[in-house]
Amino acid sequence: MATVKPFCAIRPVPEKAKEIAALPYDVYTRKEAKMEIANHPLSFLRIDRAETNFDDSVGTYEPQVYQKADELLQQMIADGDFIREEEPRYYLYELTMDGRVQSGIVGCVSVDDYENGVVKRHENTRADKEQDRISHVDTTSAQTGPIFLAHRHNNTIEGIIKKTKENEQPVYDFTSDDGIRHRVFVIRDGKDIDNITFAFGNIPEVYIADGHHRAASAIRVSQMRRASHPRQTGREEYNYFLSVLFSQEELRILDYNRVVKDLNWLTPAKVLAAMEKHATLLREDFFGIHPEKKGQFSMFMADKWYLYEFHEDIKNDDPVEGMDVSLLQKYILEPVFAIGDPSKDKRIGFVGGIRGLEGLESRCEKDNMKVAFAMYPTSMDELFAVADAGLLMPPKSTWFEPKLRSGLFIHEIERE
Repeated sequence: MATVKPFCAIRPVPEKAKEIAALPYDVYTRKEAKMEIANHPLSFLRIDRAETNFDDSVGTYEPQVYQKADELLQQMIADGDFIREEEPRYYLYELTMDGRVQSGIVGCVSVDDYENGVVKRHENTRADKEQDRISHVDTTSAQTGPIFLAHRHNNTIEGIIKKTKENEQPVYDFTSDDGIRHRVFVIRDGKDIDNITFAFGNIPEVYIADGHHRAASAIRVSQMRRASHPRQTGREEYNYFLSVLFSQEELRILDYNRVVKDLNWLTPAKVLAAMEKHATLLREDFFGIHPEKKGQFSMFMADKWYLYEFHEDIKNDDPVEGMDVSLLQKYILEPVFAIGDPSKDKRIGFVGGIRGLEGLESRCEKDNMKVAFAMYPTSMDELFAVADAGLLMPPKSTWFEPKLRSGLFIHEIERE
């Protein structure tokens, strides 16, 4: 069962929340992060991507970068940009995108639950990206970006969320530059806090939707702190990691699409012929075509779109092998385009579904990609099935929108 607890958040003063709140650190290049900070000087990217405070001769992962992150965070707290909650609270974080609302509980989840499998994962982490966040959390003694978790429906939690929205005023209510509305409520009622804790204690598992690297780094820092504090009580803040927990029906997964740099020495006509072995062409058009259901994908090549469906004989019920991204890799990308390991092959790129079909056409036009594939989105049920089986999805299988903002909630852990 899930162990979740309230915490004393460090959070922005209301009048500065919009300027401080930032998209996750890993959606920006270094150049893009610098531009964002130039436009929003209080952006939490100053802390999450502290290399932006140095010229490009200083490497992203240098020790002074993480020291700078700690200095900036402490300075912002001292300057009054942040407040520290005096009592442990839960928070309600609501995001609205294109009229669609999702609401999650902000709290701290037990590291033990991650280690014993109550917190379930569906993808691997890269060592370099993991080490970056380990250094950031370890140096700042703070978890600054929440892990995005999903759970199955719970009536108690849903009732408290509804009650809070009806009876409380948000401490933050702003619309970010990308059009997402963000509202945050503080859950102060002691009974509601106890009921939330109890309700999660009856949920057998929670799932990482987004933030595998942030989660893995928080767990690693906890292990380091535990090793250096053998007399710990188990109640230390480093034994928990910052999370926002959403009910599965609240969440939206977008497609995660592929672009390939060349046709593997084939002509477009030969590519089309090779596709026939494992996929049926349903229609073609000069205008964008979206896949309409699981088992379909669309392809953009030579300024034309093609809608395909995988042959029935290669579809299967295996949680991983039956995924559309797995079928595309095994029966199209590898045999036709010679893409071996998509996590390492430099001839393949990935485009989040938030960019639409236009984003795929743009990559072909501006980056000289020769072919693009638009996928039907992975479902939450597929994500749960993979995680429940203890398996891992192929790289770049899910793209969640809207993205949680960093800087709205900071979870301090004990310093060394």
